[in-house]
Amino acid sequence: QVHLVESGGGLVQPGGSLRLSCGASGFTFSTYSMTWYRQAPGKERELVAAITHAGGSTKYADSVKGRFTISRDNAKNTVSLQMKSLEPEDTAVYYCNAGFEVPMYGWGQGTQVTVSS
Repeated sequence: QVHLVESGGGLVQPGGSLRLSCGASGFTFSTYSMTWYRQAPGKERELVAAITHAGGSTKYADSVKGRFTISRDNAKNTVSLQMKSLEPEDTAVYYCNAGFEVPMYGWGQGTQVTVSS
């Protein structure tokens, strides 16, 4: 059974930083690309960042380029999202999933990120 557990969210002031983590189990993590998504209130879920199975290639939404960095640790079955220079528009529930831009499994509970002064 696939489990995706996101953590690391919280309340942060504009300009601040957060590091999100996603722990994965139930599939061969090191052979899958992984993607972070987010869903803001009243909006559709959108891609934030994706990384290939060995970490050799990444992709970012235009809105987060230069501010967010995706990385992974295949030994620990985790994928992370380092977020800097956070803006109120980054407020959303953040999710991870296997696959490069196309989610392959069901969704975890996500982690809430709120950027507000």
